[in-house]
Amino acid sequence: MNLRNPRRILIIRRDNIGDLICTTPLFRALRETFPHAYIAALVNSYNAPVLAGNEAVDRVFVYTKAKHASSPVDAVKALAARLGLYWNMRREKFDVAIAAGSCAAPRAVRLARLAGAKTVVGYDDPNARGPRPDALLAATDAHGRHEVENVYALAASLGVSMPIPKMEIFPDEDMRRQICHRLGDTGAQCPSGQMTIGVHISARKPTQRWPEERFVQLLREITASPYVRVLLFWAPGDESNAQHPGDNQKAERILSAISNAAVHPCPTNRLEELIAGLSLCDYVICSDGGAMHIAAALGKPIVCLFGQSDATRWYPWGVPHTILQPASRDVKDVTVNEVVSAYRQLISPLGGVSESRFVR
Repeated sequence: MNLRNPRRILIIRRDNIGDLICTTPLFRALRETFPHAYIAALVNSYNAPVLAGNEAVDRVFVYTKAKHASSPVDAVKALAARLGLYWNMRREKFDVAIAAGSCAAPRAVRLARLAGAKTVVGYDDPNARGPRPDALLAATDAHGRHEVENVYALAASLGVSMPIPKMEIFPDEDMRRQICHRLGDTGAQCPSGQMTIGVHISARKPTQRWPEERFVQLLREITASPYVRVLLFWAPGDESNAQHPGDNQKAERILSAISNAAVHPCPTNRLEELIAGLSLCDYVICSDGGAMHIAAALGKPIVCLFGQSDATRWYPWGVPHTILQPASRDVKDVTVNEVVSAYRQLISPLGGVSESRFVR
């Protein structure tokens, strides 16, 4: 099979929300380079909504990871469903499967084999255990380039040479209207002359979690202007849930402390709701994570807090942003004044820096 003229392509991205978002430029480039090819994706139930409405993808195969199952019974059902999924993918007779990522991905390669792809493209690591791709790219220094760049480099094996397209994500219009209705807006627009700031208070890593009392201070600062309103976002769930902890209580405490009509709770029990909600914002303040990448794919300027994370690899791609990353690599050491200053710089007519990193 000629890798330079594939007819049926499968892209495998089994990681988190941000990882799949950083893979969307690859989907777009393949669609534009091979307009008549059949392009499919294999993703998991957690990140699948990222591809909703993406016309660069003809079909999305979705499986549930065992850790995302709500019970042992559901885990068994998920395994049975995966066996059926592999059978359906084999019937597609893919010419090539791409194990998308910044480095060797033996599990993704294994899935490509199970899908029956004739050729597998991916990064090689001769010291890694597990199956290796057929079309091997030398192992990369994942920390030297952005995730988008590392993933996009895999397209060269298929002869793709166009500049890297932008990241893409498509909010559901019905959900946008529903959120606007809850906010008292008309249609899918915020009130004329008012600026909407999205503030996301959750983070998966402990070193990315900013204290709730600082969010309270921040909200008081930025809502002092009558022309600003805030949409408050958080990861849904109970903070005592050991398997899937959420920030419902943290959000309640912040909202109770701030008691400000300009701060609107924006609960998002589904990823699609978070995408729609962030699409209504003009600017976003958040920690490094899935919400940050969603905002970047939506074209939103961002103030982002980085803790123990590689900002070179994961900064908001393609949008004006300011990175706040203390020398301690713990966002608890970022002050409210620093966030407010970065926010004001970003929204000012002279703002819009491509990257500004404050390291103490």
